[in-house]
Amino acid sequence: MTTAPSPTPHILIVDDNRDGLLVRRALLEEIGYRVQIAVNGEEGLKCFESHNHDVVVTDYKMPRMNGVELIQRLRNVNPNVRVVLLSGFVEPLGLTEENTGADIVLAKSSHEPTQLVRSVKRLVNTRTVRKPVLSQKVRKPSSVVAR
Repeated sequence: MTTAPSPTPHILIVDDNRDGLLVRRALLEEIGYRVQIAVNGEEGLKCFESHNHDVVVTDYKMPRMNGVELIQRLRNVNPNVRVVLLSGFVEPLGLTEENTGADIVLAKSSHEPTQLVRSVKRLVNTRTVRKPVLSQKVRKPSSVVAR
């Protein structure tokens, strides 16, 4: 008995920082994922609506549509989409899974590549139904400039 190979998981990465976008794409492609990139939330939403993605990785701070707004829009299209939210200021902004709608929130740091790979693998292999978001409010401290 032969088993059909499982399809290669598709990942969408959304980030207005081109360098970060390209590094994350190369990292995830290197371990075997098919990766599509978008340079802002609007483009990311269009890509998501036109293709089937297993996981979306998005930056928090982007012009016109931040990562939390993108997650809300993605969940309107598919409530069970799996999402990783990245930010350089997770703690100061109070970003959590509960208040952002993301499945996983990761801080941009030297540990990010390892954490991103582990998180994407976990989400690709998990087919669970999302719990509702408790709150969409995120603190915005005036002294912090998010990336």
